[in-house]
Amino acid sequence: MNLLVEEFQRHFFSMTRLPSFPWSSLLEHLQRDTSSQLISEILDQTCRHSLCRKFPPSVRFRRLFLSQLIKQQEEAGADPLDELYDALAEVLGPEDANECYKNYLLPHGGAVTLLENTALISQGTTGLVTWEAGLYLAEWALDHREVFTGRTVLELGSGMGVTGITVCRCCSPSSLVFSDYNPSVLQKLRTNVGVNGLSNATPVVSVEQLDWTSATEEQLQKIGADVVIAAGQIYVSGPDGVGIYQCVSHGILGIKKKLTIHAF
Repeated sequence: MNLLVEEFQRHFFSMTRLPSFPWSSLLEHLQRDTSSQLISEILDQTCRHSLCRKFPPSVRFRRLFLSQLIKQQEEAGADPLDELYDALAEVLGPEDANECYKNYLLPHGGAVTLLENTALISQGTTGLVTWEAGLYLAEWALDHREVFTGRTVLELGSGMGVTGITVCRCCSPSSLVFSDYNPSVLQKLRTNVGVNGLSNATPVVSVEQLDWTSATEEQLQKIGADVVIAAGQIYVSGPDGVGIYQCVSHGILGIKKKLTIHAF
């Protein structure tokens, strides 16, 4: 696949902010070659890709993306592509839902697919969307797979599950416990674990309600984690910010002397 097309595909499926797309590189290419071939390839690997049909980004995002593609094509004086206008017509009518899919493409192929809310804050929580800290921790995990191989992993504040699912798909842990506190987050997290085929597979996974401020030693002993991961929790202020350190430092560290903790 053309590297430029691959970059567009990665940004499209993860619903990256449109200004982050390589528009200037696309415009330069179209000005050199006015055929519609590159636009057609981008369309095939985004809106017409089977992954988009099954787990589509939001209607609004697709509408804005296609509109920008058309703008680039027209600005470069490139040959018009009927399929591009057909794709835009498909998303002009439907109203946007309050949920959509984000697909984070994995380096070995496949994707981590997450059902998320479109609003940053909904149902009284920020946990129904994926935040950058989780993506950074997932990238770190891919570069340090040996940390998780054959080990029991506990993820604190799993949110929509991008980090934990990445670890399960790519790092070969023996088991992984996703945890969060908010009931709405837990419900969607369980959905995402199922969507990614982890419900009845290896490694053994579970989704648990865990309140950092009141986790008991019995709860933590039952989990028996070798590795604890957390993304973004260090930014939590007030009692909850203290609670995560109580949970990790006083609870789990008191059980396992050789525990490994990774927090972003």
